[in-house]
Amino acid sequence: MKYNEPNIAAEICCNHQGDILIAKKMINVAVEAKVTVIKFQKRNNREFLTSDQFTAAHPNKMHSFGEPYGIHREFLEFTLAEHVELKKYAESLGILYASSVFDILSANDIISLNPQYIKVPSACNNNFDMLRVLRDNYEGGVHISFGMTTKLEEEEIVKLFEKKNQAHRLVLYACTSGYPVPFDDVCLLEIVRLRETFIDRVDKIGFSGHHHGIAVDIAAYTLGAEWFERHFTMDRIWKGTDQVFSLEPTGMRKLVRDLRAVQKALTFK
Repeated sequence: MKYNEPNIAAEICCNHQGDILIAKKMINVAVEAKVTVIKFQKRNNREFLTSDQFTAAHPNKMHSFGEPYGIHREFLEFTLAEHVELKKYAESLGILYASSVFDILSANDIISLNPQYIKVPSACNNNFDMLRVLRDNYEGGVHISFGMTTKLEEEEIVKLFEKKNQAHRLVLYACTSGYPVPFDDVCLLEIVRLRETFIDRVDKIGFSGHHHGIAVDIAAYTLGAEWFERHFTMDRIWKGTDQVFSLEPTGMRKLVRDLRAVQKALTFK
């Protein structure tokens, strides 16, 4: 196996607390850590959430930024203009900008920014209408997490892109949709299965982890993952449900350092 240089995405998700100044500070720290990509999320909450979900109470009051749940999500949502500003800021510092999209309106918004790639999270990988938009109206990479996904659904997703000869743009991520994920549920050998099943049909295989620490990511690299995505925060005690399993600045720096060191070491004498 040829071990190419790993690509590492620092996923800010909603850990920015809805504050663009915090988001820019996190970009600065990610640049210092030498990650490949700083990644955000884009939702149109009225499209992504059902009416009942929008009006429901937040399930964890201490992490709520507003009530009901839809208002909490709106508080954490950056506008398209703010995404434009963040993309320009990231690129001015020499780091790639990317975003996950959760619905068709958000997909079209991020397509208008023409990033190098757009991410489809596990929760939305069966939104085939959105996948068609990304396939037909966008020319960059499409990265898709396979958490909560059956083998049949995986095949349907790849075939959707193959119908238009566009599967070569796909990066498929092994992922377990837990927050956080205990080690015995990480299922690292899924990387091997995905490579055996799809590597001749897609661009690359990745690993999106919600576990603690960085040892698992090193193992994922040796098994063939080339793209890595880890949630990133400035402080795990900050308000927000994603903080607890995110990497802090020191952890992100060590992850980048160790992945690239292992890549250099994986040679014969």
